[in-house]
Amino acid sequence: MKKQLVSIALTGTILAGGSFADMAFVQAAGNGPDYQGHETINTSILHTYSEMVDYLEKQEKKQTYMELEVIGKTVKGRDMHLVKYMQNPKNPTILYITQQHGDEALTTEGALDFIKQLGTGKTKGILENVNILFIPMYNADGAMGDVNYELEDYAASGDRHLTRLNANGADLNRDHEEKTQPETQALHNNVLQKYDIDYMIDLHHQGAQWVKDGKYVSGAIFPSHPDHTAPEVLQGSKQLGAVVYDAIEPKGWGHLANYAGKGSAYDNGISVYGLAHDYGISTLLFEMRGTADNANDFEVLGQKSNGYLKKQAVIAMDSAARAVADGTINEKDISFWDDLPVQEERPY
Repeated sequence: MKKQLVSIALTGTILAGGSFADMAFVQAAGNGPDYQGHETINTSILHTYSEMVDYLEKQEKKQTYMELEVIGKTVKGRDMHLVKYMQNPKNPTILYITQQHGDEALTTEGALDFIKQLGTGKTKGILENVNILFIPMYNADGAMGDVNYELEDYAASGDRHLTRLNANGADLNRDHEEKTQPETQALHNNVLQKYDIDYMIDLHHQGAQWVKDGKYVSGAIFPSHPDHTAPEVLQGSKQLGAVVYDAIEPKGWGHLANYAGKGSAYDNGISVYGLAHDYGISTLLFEMRGTADNANDFEVLGQKSNGYLKKQAVIAMDSAARAVADGTINEKDISFWDDLPVQEERPY
């Protein structure tokens, strides 16, 4: 039987939750306040595309098991990089994707931290038992604000804006069915159809306004669609969610919710759905709180939470890789999904 594939998507992709009556909102520990125009949003603290490439090339020279592969180009001609740790093709494989939406930047920052960590003794024993793939800054044009439309209303100061869509104005996380964009074609032709992937984490951000139990969430998780996913694939998806939940929720700043309950309208163009359906990948969406830039103030999170959110991304990736490597993912209890509250939208 084909290897089971699990994918976690941290995105702002699927419609989730709903509004509810006014109540007192408490900050989860480590969650800074929402932006709402009250501070300067400085994107210069984030890696640019060129800085990311330079960082990856330096890490490749330092690390024995790391390899860089160019899998395609963006609309504007930027190389798309696949970071590979492939010691044994018989090992299970996990793929991490960051910044399908260009304004969801701390996913990439966390991935770069984890890549560096993989070259140290902190992850001893992992790479011998799991293959790890990364596509960092998947939507590099949107991440750099190098697009064919105006961004003058965006919140960030300075010369660089980050935007959700690619240079053509396409939502790349709605394109996995039609595959009209070069970024999507590169992913499917040169990664998903080439490598025997077992797990995938797609890292995203959502707006800053989502809450659970009267506190802002640090993130929300979501498995593949129950009506369009093979049972064993859905089981793996929920087990991967259990791994991430158990690693993050006990942290003082960790406060995770269910992203969309029993699922939103099915769209095969969304990675958490389409990759599970088309490739047998057990997919899980992981949405972290707040975007780096946006025309809507309520979507943007103040920068006081950057450290916690980067750490959250690293913990998600690290815990998943360890669980796949040692096989404990197959023992995870998924019953917590039955009681995990769906996040709700704080009214503005």
